[in-house]
Formats: sequence, C-alpha cells, structure tokens
Amino acid sequence: MKVGIIGAGGIAGTMARTLAQMDGMERYAIASRDAEKAKAFAERFGFAKAYGSYEEMVRDPEVELVYVATPHSHHYEHAKLSLEHGKHVLCEKAFTVNEAQAAELCALAGEKGLLLAEAIWPRYMPMGRTLKEVLESGIVGKPCMLTANLSYQISHVERIWRPELAGGALLDLGVYTLTFASMAFGDDIKEISGHVVLGETGVDLQHSITLTYRDGRMAVLTSSAMGLSDRRGVIYCEKGYVEVENINNPEEIRVYDAGRRMIASYLPPADQINGYEYEVEACAEAIREGWSECPAMPHAETLRIMGWMDELRRQWGIVYPMESDTAGETLKRSKRF
Repeated sequence: MKVGIIGAGGIAGTMARTLAQMDGMERYAIASRDAEKAKAFAERFGFAKAYGSYEEMVRDPEVELVYVATPHSHHYEHAKLSLEHGKHVLCEKAFTVNEAQAAELCALAGEKGLLLAEAIWPRYMPMGRTLKEVLESGIVGKPCMLTANLSYQISHVERIWRPELAGGALLDLGVYTLTFASMAFGDDIKEISGHVVLGETGVDLQHSITLTYRDGRMAVLTSSAMGLSDRRGVIYCEKGYVEVENINNPEEIRVYDAGRRMIASYLPPADQINGYEYEVEACAEAIREGWSECPAMPHAETLRIMGWMDELRRQWGIVYPMESDTAGETLKRSKRF
C-alpha cells in the first residue's frame, strides 16, 4: 500500500521510520508547504515523491492512504482535502478541534466509501486488549476507580502555546488520559468536570478531570505541559489493583492482590516496532475489507471523546480562533452531561 504523509514534522518522521519496518507498506509521498523541507524529508526517510503542497500530493493517483501529521488546528482541513480527492485517511490525534468538525469528516468518509481513522495509538495496541482481559477476568474483583496522568515539559513548544494551532494540554495530552478511562471503564458517564490553569495565551497548561460513571465508578485524570509525570494509570478494584506503566504506550501491566503483592505481569509483544504499526495495520485491514472505520477506534468513539473535550473547554472558557462564531457560542452555552 502506498502511503502519503501530510506534514513533515517530528511525528511524520516517527511514522516514516515505522513504515520502513513494515511489510507491504510503501513510503511513497511526503508533502510540506516548504518544497525543500519535503525533499529533505524524502531523502532522509526514503520516500519516492516529495511535494511542496498538500493539494499536489492528494492529486497523485498513486497515493492510497494519507497520514495527516499536521497540528490539531489543521486536521479537519487536511483530512477533508484528502477525502475529497478519494484518499483513505489516518489522522493524528486530537482528531479535530471539536466534535462538529469530526462529525462532518465521518459523514464525508461514509458518503465516499473511504476509510477515516483517528491515530490514537493505544486503541490499536495489543496491550489494550490485555488490560481488558485482565479486568474482565475478575482476578482482582470489581473495578471502582482509576487514576491516570500524562505530562511532559512542553509548554515552550509552539503547537502547545499557540491558540491558532488549537494548543494546550487537553488536545495534546488529555486526550490520552480520557482514552485510557474510556478503554478501561467505557463511556457511560453521567458527569464530567475539570479544573484548569490557563497560560498567558489562553490555552490550558495543566488540568485535572473527573469522570463520574452512572454505576458509581470514577476516573480522576491529570495532565500538564509544565512538568514531567510518571505516565501511570492505576485501576483500583475490590480485591487488588492494576498498574499500567505508561498509558501513552504501555510498557507493562502489573496486577496486585489484596496484600499488594504482584501476582501477574504482562509485557508488549517482543516483535513490536514502536506501537505505531498497529494503527497502520488496522487501516490496511479496513481498506481491504471496504470499511469506512476501524473496529478498534470506531467513529462513535472519536466523536464521544471530542464531545468530552468540547464540554471541558466549555467549562474552562476556551474557544480556539479557527472555530466559527456559532461553534464558539455553542461551546460557551451547552452542557452535555
């Protein structure tokens, strides 16, 4: 399958290195608004074609799957451009700026019979299935609460502090803690609330989120762009607890009994490249089967998480410059839970 990448930044390089180690995936085209940057990227990572515009790349009939690796603020525009030119799309997280944009893209993919998938990599990893199996086994009893954190010192990075790029910790980091809660506890929540510290530019630099489920379970989530965290997720159960080392890309799942003794440990597959390959493999399968979404991350889940983040931004008063007046007013007024 011939893959084209929109955007030639750091995450695009990670994907390029992943594709290089996968069977059946061809590093075909890279597009940047800077032709020289695209050419340098192609030479460095072994791409056959380099384009100085995104429009030019999506018009190439050889491109089959487009990986959107631009900032959050531009995901909607670039995914839509690709779909309109008949390309299957794997779009980086956060999928779009808001749920309305995401819903429009999902509808467009369905109309055109094209795959559209969010590249939120924990959803596709084997360790996600392992966690689900551990919890469903009942080995530590019924889960009642979880905590999760993901923080990096990245407040100086342009995509974080610039509102024009849909910056802030929520869309960059909080999307992972929300995803972890969704994977472990599901989505039947009755309330979502959060507290935030805003930076000088009006984006969230750190926050805490509490999800309250209808059955009484709770998830307490924290993220910061100002400091480093251990990236750990812990699920508290009746007869023990489960620790996930690095919710972003699980390195180990440890199970502890009521005496806080470790009774089981699970590691990722020994042949795992870096974790990105699973989302690409899922896309390849979906394209072969003629699906417009990946079972591991269906559109409904993407829309649900985007809706949660919309509600948190409503509570915090964060509206991005690229959002229409209508969308901005909706974020300020509506309460979904």
